Amino acid sequence: MNRHRTALSVLLSAGALVAGVLTAATPSIAADTPTSFRPQQTQGFWTAERMRAATPLDVTAVPGAARAVVAGSAAPTAIAPTAASSAVSPTAFPQAGGAWTGGGAVVKTSGRVFFTMGGRTASCSGNSITSANGSTVMTAGHCVKYQGAWHTNWVFVPAYNNGSAPYGQWPATKTFATDQWAASEDMNMDVGLAVVAPLNGQTLSQAVGAQGVLFNGGYNKKMYSFGFPAAAPYDGTKLVYCSGNSGKDFLLTKDHSLGCNMTGGSSGGPWFQDFNEATGLGTQVSVNSFGYTFLPNRMYGPYLGNEAKAAYDKAQAS
Repeated sequence: MNRHRTALSVLLSAGALVAGVLTAATPSIAADTPTSFRPQQTQGFWTAERMRAATPLDVTAVPGAARAVVAGSAAPTAIAPTAASSAVSPTAFPQAGGAWTGGGAVVKTSGRVFFTMGGRTASCSGNSITSANGSTVMTAGHCVKYQGAWHTNWVFVPAYNNGSAPYGQWPATKTFATDQWAASEDMNMDVGLAVVAPLNGQTLSQAVGAQGVLFNGGYNKKMYSFGFPAAAPYDGTKLVYCSGNSGKDFLLTKDHSLGCNMTGGSSGGPWFQDFNEATGLGTQVSVNSFGYTFLPNRMYGPYLGNEAKAAYDKAQAS
């Protein structure tokens, strides 16, 4: 099999899914392609048992030719974090994958994402980011829409802890994806966002804080990635992190690359540069997206360029 037709492993956690095939042609974005969705919500749907039962599965897809994306040509755009946190002891760098024991703001801003797709329960990861509405979560594109369908019963559970939701469940009022992901599920643009409803009179950022975001920030940085992997050897109960010097994918995408052994369910978890282990604050520059089946223990995440910035602007203005 040609090296450029090798399977990708999308780090989605789901009860049962069938892999789709990405076409080799690069489709144009149709004028009527929706890039946002108001997900159906069933009150009380996500019980502790149902969250624990969102069984992990690595979804594979056979990509066509890589879609070109121009990265780094625009000026960087940075959004500062919303809140600080108490100091903690540093942890290891580099780290190929382990439970985050440092504490700090990242424990609250990171969480699990739960949704239904095709009548089945599934999970990803996500992160609260600073925004004009104070209610925006960043995740992977396939964690809001996959194989042409938008997910329903979408909730964000910050600081998820083995079935418990210490800061509550935050249902999405609207989910977003980059135009390119919404139109063709382009792996270069696997970025999704959700706007969540206030809870107990507070916005998400008021309740748990929010991390900063950087668009067009360049490549080859020291990175920390976080998520809630649920496939073996992980079980979805703990916040896991990886850290190291990142690179750039030289195969099918223009994504960031990082040594990391996180598994299914970690999709959508944040990647930070300028991460402070003492405070748990950083600048988000990507999300966990996929891994190559023939390159174990390496994670890839999309470059946050102008396309991701446009989706973020739509979400924070919603």
